[in-house]
Amino acid sequence: MTTQSPPVRPPTVRRRRSSLRLVGWWRHGRILVGLVLLAVASTAAIIGFSEDVPRSVLVVPVVIGSLVLNPRTLPWFVVLLLALLVSTVVFSPDSIDARAIWSIAVMFVVGLFVLLMSFRRTRLGVAGIQGESMFVDLRDRILNQGGIPALPPGWHAESALTSAGGTLFAGDFVVASRPTRDRLDLVVVDVSGKGEQAGTRALLLSGAFGGLLGALPPDQFLPAANDYLLRQDWDEGFATAVHLSLDLTTGCYEVRSAGHPPAVLRSAGSGRWSVLTSEGPVLGLMPDAEFIPHRGVLERGDAVMLYTDGMVEEPRRDIDLGIDRLLGEAESLLRGEFRDAAQRLVDALGSKDDDRAMVVVNRL
Repeated sequence: MTTQSPPVRPPTVRRRRSSLRLVGWWRHGRILVGLVLLAVASTAAIIGFSEDVPRSVLVVPVVIGSLVLNPRTLPWFVVLLLALLVSTVVFSPDSIDARAIWSIAVMFVVGLFVLLMSFRRTRLGVAGIQGESMFVDLRDRILNQGGIPALPPGWHAESALTSAGGTLFAGDFVVASRPTRDRLDLVVVDVSGKGEQAGTRALLLSGAFGGLLGALPPDQFLPAANDYLLRQDWDEGFATAVHLSLDLTTGCYEVRSAGHPPAVLRSAGSGRWSVLTSEGPVLGLMPDAEFIPHRGVLERGDAVMLYTDGMVEEPRRDIDLGIDRLLGEAESLLRGEFRDAAQRLVDALGSKDDDRAMVVVNRL
């Protein structure tokens, strides 16, 4: 029996990683030393000028430390601050009164709260500001993933997204890809749950669906997305989606739906909106699912809209009535002008308590 030794990294890579690690330690060490000196100076000021300097000044290093120190260092720093707080009582007992007792009690409560938060952050392994910046970066990536690529002359496409509660983390997202010069693929997805609860699943699925969309033929995307969701084995592991594959040369298109509200088409000849019926089950519920496409051709002046159920569903209202309202609003609000159409429709329609996404593609 033979065993394979782990791959050996080149010396330059090892040196670079060691240098980056040393730089990180040096920066964190300087911050820690600065906070310790601030805490000691505050304690000395409290003991030496107990009548003028309140003990509550020790809250400042606690708050700063909770933001910039990593979870391994923060608990020890909080313990040090509480020990310094006790030392103010030992070395200046004459200053203890009811006001000072309340101040000490509040400080201990704050310290306990910061300790609990540091234990929770240990799972992530980064400080508070770093964790927030990571989430902001992930949010920006999911928004950029839904950006519509540049289209050739004669085509216009745009998207709009609004989450429940006004946050930028939503269970609805858009993925766009232009795998070839003549083809545009757009997918609008609604992940189970709402707002921030579905945001983490949406972040993961956005990256996965983006890779699948650019790598697979149109008829294989939804089956592959369905298999991916089934493999995750989530408690709430389902999602609905609608997929548009468009030939930018001929205008031929295919629309496939996975348990999603149907796409709608405006014909320039009649000026009317109609529903594009396609069939398919919700993603992540059943294996070997089949998705029946709706095929057609976009002529000049035609437009197609993809949207999520937040645009057409409201409590105590049937979804068919919501689709009728969407068509009526599009007919009266747009009137053949599709600049900023997606944002205008998102602002005008749907439930404010649900995530809403809209994509509009128009052949000029």
